[in-house]
Amino acid sequence: MSFTATTTNLFFDRTGMDRGRVDGIVENALGKADDGELFLEYRQSESLLFDDGQLKSANFDTAQGFGLRAVSGETAGYAHATELSEDAIKRAGQTVSSVCRGRGGTLAQPPQGTNAKLYGEENPLQGIAFDVKVDLLSEIDAYVRAKDPRVKQVSVSLAGNWQAVEVLRPGGASASDIRPLVRINVSVVVEQDGRMENGSFGAGGRAEYDNFVTPENWKGIADEALRQAIVNLDSVPAPAGEMTVVLGPGWPGVLLHEAVGHGLEGDFNRKKTSAFAGLMGERVAAPGVTVVDDGTMEGRRGSLTIDDEGTPSSNTVLIEDGILKGFMQDRMNARLMGMEPTGNGRRQSYAHAPVPRMTNTYMLNGDKDPEEILASVKNGLYAVNFGGGQVDITSGKYVFSCTEAYMVEDGKVTAPVKGATLIGSGPEDLKRITMIGNDTKLDTGVGMCGKDGQSVPVGVGQPTMRIENLTVGGTAA
Repeated sequence: MSFTATTTNLFFDRTGMDRGRVDGIVENALGKADDGELFLEYRQSESLLFDDGQLKSANFDTAQGFGLRAVSGETAGYAHATELSEDAIKRAGQTVSSVCRGRGGTLAQPPQGTNAKLYGEENPLQGIAFDVKVDLLSEIDAYVRAKDPRVKQVSVSLAGNWQAVEVLRPGGASASDIRPLVRINVSVVVEQDGRMENGSFGAGGRAEYDNFVTPENWKGIADEALRQAIVNLDSVPAPAGEMTVVLGPGWPGVLLHEAVGHGLEGDFNRKKTSAFAGLMGERVAAPGVTVVDDGTMEGRRGSLTIDDEGTPSSNTVLIEDGILKGFMQDRMNARLMGMEPTGNGRRQSYAHAPVPRMTNTYMLNGDKDPEEILASVKNGLYAVNFGGGQVDITSGKYVFSCTEAYMVEDGKVTAPVKGATLIGSGPEDLKRITMIGNDTKLDTGVGMCGKDGQSVPVGVGQPTMRIENLTVGGTAA
C-alpha cells in the first residue's frame, strides 16, 4: 500500500481526523504549558538478510501513532498511542495537562521555518521490486565467494525506512518532514590455516536504494568487507602501553561522537553531569580543533529538515579552534539554560519524548598531509576502524575496541594488530591532539546512536589526527 508524501493525506485525510478539531485539542491540552507539541508519525520499514547462501529473513512493517507532550518548568507529561483519532488525542491531552495544574505557564514561541525541505516524496521501499532485491543480495553473495577461495561465510543485508512526521503546536503552528533512510551491509568470514577472521562494511543514507545498489557501489562495499577480513588474517597481538596514536579519517570519528559529542548535549550540561559543564568560552581542546554538529547536509544519515520538535536543523559550532562555543539543544533545555534551540531535539518514534541528540558530528580539516602525520610517528598505533565502546559522560572516560589497526614504526605503517583497545578521557585527549590532517571525511552512512533507551541514525567524521600519550590496551604477551 502506498501513500503520497503530504502529511495532510497521511494524518488527516486518511484517518478522518479534522485538522481544526485536532488543533483545538492541542490548544486545550497545552494552553497553560511552557512548551509542548503533538508529534504525528507514519513509518514503513523493511529488512532483508541473505546469509549462508540463502534468504534467511525478510520483514516489512508499518507503524503509526502520536505522542503528545506538555512541558511545565523542568517537568514534562507525555502520552502516546498507536491510534490516530481525535478521541485518542483528547484522552492523551487530559493526561499530559495534569503537569500544568495550579501553574500558569507562558507558552514558548513556535520554531521559525527558515529552511528548505531536504527530501522529496520518493519512498525507497517502493522503488525496487522485492524479487529484484533478493536477486541483488544473491549476486553480492556470489561475487564475494568468487573473489577469494578463503571465503567461508557471507552475510548481506538490506534495510529501508520511510518516515513522515508532522509537529503541531498550540496556535495552529505546524512543521512536517519526509525522511527516507536506506542501508546495505556486507560481512565476510575467511579462513586460512585453521584461523578464521571477519570483516564488515556498509553504506547508507537518506536516499533511495538506487544510490547504493548499482554494481560500482555494492562491489566497493563487498571488496572493502573482504579486504578487512583478509587483513585480519595477518594480524598479530596488539602491544599495550602508553603511545602515540594516529586516528584515520571518517568512521574513527565515532570515538569523537561518544567521548566528546554526548558531553556537549544540552541536558547533561544543564544538569552539570557533563565533564564540559561550566566551561563555555574556555579552552577544552588543542588549537586547531573545530567540531561541529550539522544536520543540514542533504542525504547524510543524521540529516533532517526539522528535528522532532519542529525546529529547523542547523550547523552548530561546538568547539572552535579549541574553545568551547556551544551545546546541542532541544527546546526545553535551551529555554532552561537561556539559550537557543539548535534543532537537536530527537526521538526514536512517537512512543518516545524528545531529548538533545547529535545529527552529524565531525571535526573540520587541519593543515597537515596525512602522510606527514604518519611519517612523524617513531613508534605508535594507526587506528583505522572501530567497533563498540563504553563512555562515562560525567568523566568523559572511554574504552573503544579497534577492528582494524596497524603498528607504526619509524614513520611506516607495518603489521596489522588484533585486540587493540583505546582507553582515555575525551576532555583530556582533545588537548593531546598535536597534528590534524587536511582530509576530513564523513562515515559511509551506517551509524546508530543510543541514549535514554532510544536509538536514532547519526553521522560521524574527522580528519586524520595524531594524539599523544594515549593508553592502548593490547593482547601481546
